Amino acid sequence: MAEEDAEKTEDPTQKRLDDALERGDVAKSQEVNTWFVIAGGTMIMSTFSGSIGGGLELPLRNLIANSWMIHTDGPGLMLLARHLCFMVLGVIGVPLLMLALVAIAGNMMQHRLVWSSEQMKPKFEKISPGAGLKRIFGKQAGANFLKGIFKLTALGAVMTAILWPERLRLEAMVRFDPTTLLGVSTSMTVHLMGAVVAMLAAVAIADYFFQYRQWYERQKMSLQEIKEEYKQSEGDPHIKGKIRQLRQQRMKKRMMTAVPKASVIITNPTHYSVALSYERGMSAPVCVAKGVDNIAFKIREIARAHDIPIVENVPLARSLYATVEIDDEIPVEHYQAVAEIISYVMGLRRGLSGRRT
Repeated sequence: MAEEDAEKTEDPTQKRLDDALERGDVAKSQEVNTWFVIAGGTMIMSTFSGSIGGGLELPLRNLIANSWMIHTDGPGLMLLARHLCFMVLGVIGVPLLMLALVAIAGNMMQHRLVWSSEQMKPKFEKISPGAGLKRIFGKQAGANFLKGIFKLTALGAVMTAILWPERLRLEAMVRFDPTTLLGVSTSMTVHLMGAVVAMLAAVAIADYFFQYRQWYERQKMSLQEIKEEYKQSEGDPHIKGKIRQLRQQRMKKRMMTAVPKASVIITNPTHYSVALSYERGMSAPVCVAKGVDNIAFKIREIARAHDIPIVENVPLARSLYATVEIDDEIPVEHYQAVAEIISYVMGLRRGLSGRRT
């Protein structure tokens, strides 16, 4: 296993990263989720504590004041429990919904939402003693241990720095009126939670980069894996080369069949040959075959066998070869030069026909 990991030295491809995302294997820091929940809870507490307290105070006061009217039989207690449940949900429902949205936002900040059953499938390595020891003594476990020590130390320091100056007021709070006590304790709690949120923000940022680096290292690939992925996505290079060779052979055969129908062969005697076909009524001559070296020689050979005129024009042959494809009309910029050649060829044919008659 160590040897396989050592071989995975190449950065993962985009397909590898997409496949990991589809499997539910994502870079995720639980500290980021914790920070969002605590920060959201602090914001909700500071915003809705008054309305929540007021919303619960009056119904509970009425309940205590009229407790002698409560039926203690089974149906009565069930009705009371249902009434209290709906009352509490009505008061804290919106804050709880906001807290749930904040928790979802903590995940979406790290990666898009993923629905995958891959993580729920039973896997042997989850119950393997070797894998268990690796989780206990591995790099991730060491990082979690150091992170826990830091959080405890930092949290203790923050609480001490905030609560120690308030120690005298905390001792006197036992003598406060309950209505005053609620406001003081809420203010102090929000102050303390704000400091905790600031401290946890640094932990969350550091942990996210660590978890992302660990995840990225897990996605790294070996050269063999990259080759296999390329074969799967793009096709086997040997097969693609064979298909390309077959296509070229078929195109060559089709070109050689079309050469006897050409009107003229424009050639550079050493390299290029372009066969053009033109008949009256056509908008422009059409390239029926072209080639270099051996194919060019074969085109000229077939042309001589079928008495097709061969005209040497080095720049025109090269330009036509580079700009026109098989079965396409020649470009406009070559109209005049090709028209002169075809007119010359047609003149020769008319002259030969006149001599024969």
